[in-house]
Amino acid sequence: MKPYIPIILAILLFTGFASFIRYKSSDSRKEVAAEKEIAKLEKEQKEKKTLLVRLRAKAEEAKAYSKEKGLSTKYCILIDFSIHSGKNRFFVWDFGKDTIKYESLCCHGYGQKSTQSKPVFSNVEGSYCSSLGKYKTGARSYSSWGINVHYKLHGLEKTNNNAFKRIVVLHSHTPVSTDEIYPNHLPLGWSQGCPVINNEVMRQCDALLKESKKPLLLWIYN
Repeated sequence: MKPYIPIILAILLFTGFASFIRYKSSDSRKEVAAEKEIAKLEKEQKEKKTLLVRLRAKAEEAKAYSKEKGLSTKYCILIDFSIHSGKNRFFVWDFGKDTIKYESLCCHGYGQKSTQSKPVFSNVEGSYCSSLGKYKTGARSYSSWGINVHYKLHGLEKTNNNAFKRIVVLHSHTPVSTDEIYPNHLPLGWSQGCPVINNEVMRQCDALLKESKKPLLLWIYN
């Protein structure tokens, strides 16, 4: 055997072994990535189920309240400010289908010591804070923001009965994303206490509210 043949064979064996290791390593990374993606999807599905359970419980209360107060029993609006501001927390609920019809990101007021992650609530004029409680939708009017439409809101509880006087209205703002932005938060400064949503959902809400023969219940809770 020629003296260089064993060297060539060794090189070929080493190269093949190295390629095999790289292949297996790449394969392992793909498996780990796939497992992480599956775990992420499972977590998201679990969170969605938990959200629906919570929304259905609120919707049952909302429907009973709407019947009692002569409000629409077709739809209501639920705003859950306990949800991260980078996730959808504005929901138009379809009572008939018992599910979400539309959903959007929603800004909270920037007043007092509110932060991106934790709103401070107040019913005081000039506080620039969101107010918890039940409202009914009122007249449609012009807005300087978003799609140039807003709906008056009338507070129905002690926690929000200054809403109309404070000019707290439902409107949109063009910079509000149509997609969730989690783990990022919505910026502060886009709301002085108004529930502010994205333009697309505001258009859908506008069509729904114009068609509705009765005011809708809008319920902000935490």
